[in-house]
Amino acid sequence: MMQANFIVEIIMTNKEMARDPVGATIKRDLLSKKGYDMISNVRSGQYLRIHISAENEVKAKEIIEDMCNKLRIFNPVTQNLTILRVSKS
Repeated sequence: MMQANFIVEIIMTNKEMARDPVGATIKRDLLSKKGYDMISNVRSGQYLRIHISAENEVKAKEIIEDMCNKLRIFNPVTQNLTILRVSKS
């Protein structure tokens, strides 16, 4: 079967119950001190843009989900994994 090239964009964010020292530091040391007191919470995360060859968009998404789970690219106990977009490259 013919393979196509795709870009899969994913984000990994900390779950609400998990500590987020990066988000807390941004809120406390940058935003609050620079006059952005109206912001009540900041959560940080990671963004990955992965290039992959697959039969179709569905298969590309399945491969990336499988890879992230098997290789423990994210920690399912403390993080959420969201696939933002799958597009042809």
